[in-house]
Amino acid sequence: MKKTFLKLFISLSFILFMSFPIGINTGLAENYQTDEQVNMKVYENVVPSVVSIDADLSDGISSGTGVVIDPKGLILTSSHVIEGSDEIKVMVNGGKEYNGKVLSVVDAGDDLALIRINPDKPLTVARLGDSSKVKVGQKVLAIGNPFGFNGTLTTGIISRIDNERNKLQTDAAINPGCSGGPILNTSGEVIGISQSIYNPDNNRSNIGIGFAVPVNSAKQFIKAAKTQQIMSK
Repeated sequence: MKKTFLKLFISLSFILFMSFPIGINTGLAENYQTDEQVNMKVYENVVPSVVSIDADLSDGISSGTGVVIDPKGLILTSSHVIEGSDEIKVMVNGGKEYNGKVLSVVDAGDDLALIRINPDKPLTVARLGDSSKVKVGQKVLAIGNPFGFNGTLTTGIISRIDNERNKLQTDAAINPGCSGGPILNTSGEVIGISQSIYNPDNNRSNIGIGFAVPVNSAKQFIKAAKTQQIMSK
């Protein structure tokens, strides 16, 4: 009797175990590696603050990426994306499009610009980190709009710090359309602004050598631009 009951108990336990939807609504973590979880968390937190930019130039459309730094619509991007444009279209996360206005530009070296849109609701803002703490070998993530594929995530490391040219070098894939987008640390902080790639053979695609403007230079630019705006009022 006891043996029969034990066999019945084991059989029922096995059936219940096999029919239980493992990983679905169980409250347990999905079967992702730790680094995958970091990637997903950073992306989900930051992508709402990333925008796509299309600037109408005399010879065509210049496309790039931008980072929201103020919920009222202040956006940081690369100056070469919008330079010489009379009309700028900014698409925020979710697909809504707004007209953009250039507020301030720095061309030489840092290649940064601030543009303003007037959203109908507050935007999600990216957190700016401290690029003085960046180390060669640390993991980084890049979000951008390469070739119009909006909201693309790539990963890599800081390959080199070029203090002479004030650039962060990374092997995270940066392609046309990514300029102005964020380079992020694993805490989801912006530590650089994607600027360019090295292509000695005139191939416009990524070959593993990309450059970004350190975010501390961007913070100085933002502070100076805001001061000038206040003084001009």
